[in-house]
Amino acid sequence: MPMRRTVFYISDGTGITAETIGHSVLTQFEGIDFETFRLPFVDSAEKAEHAAQRIRAAQTQTGVRPIVINTIMDPALSDVVATGGALMLDVFAPFLGPLQEELGTLRSPRVGKAHGLTNFAEYEARINATNYALSHDDGIDVRYDDAEVILVGVSRVGKTPTCLYMALHYGVKAANYPLTEEDLDKLELPARLVPFKSKLYALSIDAPRLAQVREARRPGSKYATLAQCRRELELAEKLYRRDGIPMQSTTNTSIEEIASKILSQLGIEKHMF
Repeated sequence: MPMRRTVFYISDGTGITAETIGHSVLTQFEGIDFETFRLPFVDSAEKAEHAAQRIRAAQTQTGVRPIVINTIMDPALSDVVATGGALMLDVFAPFLGPLQEELGTLRSPRVGKAHGLTNFAEYEARINATNYALSHDDGIDVRYDDAEVILVGVSRVGKTPTCLYMALHYGVKAANYPLTEEDLDKLELPARLVPFKSKLYALSIDAPRLAQVREARRPGSKYATLAQCRRELELAEKLYRRDGIPMQSTTNTSIEEIASKILSQLGIEKHMF
């Protein structure tokens, strides 16, 4: 049986930063089953004490002290949470002291600043990009002049979620085009994509995984058979190689890594919101 540990992501804001950083760190440790809980908006003494009570209860239940990934800005509230007896890991502590010394100024501990609506132009860019991704999903709208990237691939390889992730987190206008049986039989790039070849990026996946995904969507269909999945993927990848379209597999890759590789390979330099 793997070792089990309880982890709390605790924040006086949304908890997004604590959970994102904590998840990245915890994945470095194999053979441990982490049970995680996010406690957002711990912004009062009462809520901090409630968090401490949950920590104590978890330790009583498991017999091992929990781990807390903490982004609470108020030291007094962090002290209350610490009475729960967990291993306290403050995400910001290692950076604040050196930065204050280097910049010659003290920090302004405003709650929720990291994910707050502080730049309306950036927020509008994300909304516009998200609307673009939705309206250009699965070939609904094939006017790609404004697209920054066009994902191509057979059905269910992960085009839509990747487009939406790039829109929400980077403000990238991403469209996607599903290769059809007709496209694959002709083994040529669809005419509507040819003018935008420099914007194309292909996604693929292992055939057994694709069959599993399709089976969940259309059980018992030819569409979901392993033979059909293999055929489509082989033809699609042959097309990508022939036309020099960059490609990556989504089989064992997170959506964050997929998006990052796409932006890097296409030379799209945008920072994460």
